[in-house]
Amino acid sequence: MTKADIVSEIAKSTGIEKGTVLACVESLMNVIKISLSNDENVYLRGFGSFIVKTRAQKTARNISKNTTIIIPEHKIPAFKPAKVFLNNVAKKD
Repeated sequence: MTKADIVSEIAKSTGIEKGTVLACVESLMNVIKISLSNDENVYLRGFGSFIVKTRAQKTARNISKNTTIIIPEHKIPAFKPAKVFLNNVAKKD
């Protein structure tokens, strides 16, 4: 499902114009991106959490050059689904 599909589904189910729905979806994604870039987690009850995880420093190998490099500690965005969300997905199988 693409962003356009999501906008279409929301517009159909709510009766709101697609342009307005698109602006809301874009705003939601922008708020999540800004919050995560400021090290603030975003919690959506019943859906899940957008969190910032810290990856530890590690040693990696460049096989073609046969050298090792150190990848420093860094932060990555992650999504952790809520238990209700996981249970709904698990019931579909």
